[in-house]
Amino acid sequence: MSAKTERRNKIKFRVRNKISGTTERPRMSVFRSNKQIYVQIIDDLNGKTLASASSLGFEKMSKKDQAVKVGELIAQNAKEAGITQVVFDRNGFLYHGRVKNLADAARNNGLIF
Repeated sequence: MSAKTERRNKIKFRVRNKISGTTERPRMSVFRSNKQIYVQIIDDLNGKTLASASSLGFEKMSKKDQAVKVGELIAQNAKEAGITQVVFDRNGFLYHGRVKNLADAARNNGLIF
């Protein structure tokens, strides 16, 4: 495992001990790979994914535009599932670049966190 992955895992587990998603405020978890970005809204008490979105199919856009589109999609999917408030889990990634673009787009489209 690389040093970068180990650092992200340490941050991820430290944050995960402090936050968890409930039925009232589920956890919105972001995962970013080199090519794609994925987001899930998770109810940790029941272990269920309530809504999800990914950048699969948006390969023709730039990565930052993909993140904005995924943020809009997750906000729309959350509204359909009846979710308005979430706890944001950046999953050990820095709140910068694609993660920030996704979060801003989700906020602009109605999610509260």
